[in-house]
Amino acid sequence: MILLKSVLIWVCFIPVAILNGGLREYVLTPMFTAQWALPISGILLSVCIFFLTWILLPRIKNLSRGMCYCVGLFWVFLTILFELVCGQVSGIAFPELMAAYNPMTGNLWLLVLITTLLSPAVAFRLSGPDMQDKSEL
Repeated sequence: MILLKSVLIWVCFIPVAILNGGLREYVLTPMFTAQWALPISGILLSVCIFFLTWILLPRIKNLSRGMCYCVGLFWVFLTILFELVCGQVSGIAFPELMAAYNPMTGNLWLLVLITTLLSPAVAFRLSGPDMQDKSEL
């Protein structure tokens, strides 16, 4: 049940990431140029992922710190899989998809993945004993 609930939380990241991409293309790029819009967008998405995790993860009962690390690792796997499948379906070349993993280009995708990995454990630590007291999803 923990796995299913963690997937439901991860699914909430998808529309946020899509909205973040729209914000980057239609607001940030015209305001700051693409050179600055890409890293700002990465930071914003990382903050949103952490915020969603902090709000929603405590609703899963009986989580341990170790399970939080497993959830984070699972989320990273789902995120990379989703990105690669969507990229291939959209006709984006594999080397172009891999370019997002190079922070020297200004793309902070690795920060987003690290945030996705660590957010469950950090949210667990910040929530403390209250984590077990929240209602289920």
